[in-house]
Amino acid sequence: PPQLELSVRQLSALAHEGRLTLMKRLIQAGAEGESAGDLARFAGVNPPTVSARLLVLTNAGLAYSRRDGRQIIYYAGYDAMRLLLGFLLQDCCCGHRDICEPLLRASP
Repeated sequence: PPQLELSVRQLSALAHEGRLTLMKRLIQAGAEGESAGDLARFAGVNPPTVSARLLVLTNAGLAYSRRDGRQIIYYAGYDAMRLLLGFLLQDCCCGHRDICEPLLRASP
């Protein structure tokens, strides 16, 4: 199924400490996004490394970018994240909502 394949690709993209760190930073940046240079400084890696990590997140649909003059600004793909989380929680615990309710309440 397409959603299963997409979810596997997205989870694979997040299954790396450096990419997960960048994804969390993009989520924190909100609608303003963050420049590739600032992301590289935050992660303590060189620009080519951060670009490669962001490319994996972008190809998985978890992030996107736009050019702003000489800078590239990256954003979290909130819609993709909602779909991924929805897929993971679909038919949550075979209808035993009491198992999933604490998880749903704990999310910020």
